[in-house]
Amino acid sequence: MKFQIFLFALPLFLFTACESVAQDATAPFEQKKLPYAYDALEPHIDAETMEIHYSKHHAGYVSKLNAALKESGKEDQSLKDILGNVSQMTDAVRNNAGGHYNHDLFWSVLSPDGGEASEELKKAIDDSFGSMDKMKSQMNDAASTRFGSGWAWLYVSSAGQLAITSTPNQDNPMMDAVQERGTPIFGIDVWEHAYYLKYQNKRGDYLSAIWEVVNWEEVSRRYESAKNDSK
Repeated sequence: MKFQIFLFALPLFLFTACESVAQDATAPFEQKKLPYAYDALEPHIDAETMEIHYSKHHAGYVSKLNAALKESGKEDQSLKDILGNVSQMTDAVRNNAGGHYNHDLFWSVLSPDGGEASEELKKAIDDSFGSMDKMKSQMNDAASTRFGSGWAWLYVSSAGQLAITSTPNQDNPMMDAVQERGTPIFGIDVWEHAYYLKYQNKRGDYLSAIWEVVNWEEVSRRYESAKNDSK
């Protein structure tokens, strides 16, 4: 049994272990292998949505990002540097760099068996929002009120505090072009391609369901890393 658990967890470990390497890498960027099967998040996120989302939408962002960087002569910059200076980039670079980063994070913070939040993260959530349920409610509010397409984010501010925001399109708090900046540790994709096949126009049902497949171990790891970076 322990060996089976190890084999199941290994793809997700490999997916997240190379995160810092991926952010420091330069073009051409590559899409990491999804750390679980397309149907692993059923019934909360259906297999067809996962396959299209990963193999078509995310793959498209990676391909278009590499093309946009080549065209603009910015191929020597890391993804982290691109996001941090995105106001100086073309719209194509901004949209597709955001799309690549956001989806890399999104796949890693979902899991069919993500465990529980660390004690440190639980305390930070309680301190910032009052309780885990209140944090989820505020995240869902940010996601449900995002007009059109975009993301809701749980992030660590430069002061080391947890906060919630939402961004349009493929923007994220890493970008110098957004008002509320910091390091994302969890994000909810509210582009319709993330949920429409199963939930149609019922975004609220999708937002309720996604909490059933959060990889709290990865969110906790990202919180510790972001908190240390903010010191």
